Amino acid sequence: MNIFRFAGDMTHLISILVLLLKIYATKSCSGISLKTQELYALVFLTRYLDLFTDFISFYNTVMKIIFIASSLAIVWCMRVHPIVRRSYDKDLDTFRYYFLVAGSLILALLVNEKFGFQEIFWAFSIYLEAVAILPQLVLLQRSGNVDNLTGHYVFFLGAYRALYILNWIYRYFTDIHFNRWIACIAGLVQTALYADFFYYYYISWRNNSKLQLPA
Repeated sequence: MNIFRFAGDMTHLISILVLLLKIYATKSCSGISLKTQELYALVFLTRYLDLFTDFISFYNTVMKIIFIASSLAIVWCMRVHPIVRRSYDKDLDTFRYYFLVAGSLILALLVNEKFGFQEIFWAFSIYLEAVAILPQLVLLQRSGNVDNLTGHYVFFLGAYRALYILNWIYRYFTDIHFNRWIACIAGLVQTALYADFFYYYYISWRNNSKLQLPA
């Protein structure tokens, strides 16, 4: 494992911890898209189908379990928790995300590294993750003002993908067997979706002001 992948994993973990902190400390999920969280839960469940069949390392197994468990816990809180669910911005979270699921599945069936059960679902998870943030970004744009914890969550989530691009560049030059071109292209698309958010996040940080996105 190289430093860029490790940093990406840790940044991803930080984003989840920030989101859990927001939910459990404030007992609120205001500003958080349930649809994005459900998409991420689907991403991890389909990507890690090999969890109980292929052992790579203790670190790898633990991280997979953390990502699956945390995504399901967040969805449970937003849907079931008697206090948290009342703060959910249902009227703003109206992105038709089933189009993202259907499009990702069709693309995975057509474009994959190997036509097999696990490989198709791996490709599906990669394509879906690339666009899973869209409901969240649309919700934030509609709400305008973004609280600090939500802003930090989205920033760290985007930074994780940016660091993974550096990981792929590093592996391209150091690992002759590296051929994850699907992940590379999807990662570039995903990071590009964060570009606008990164800009306004930087402006708010530089001016020490509240993060605001244009409607």
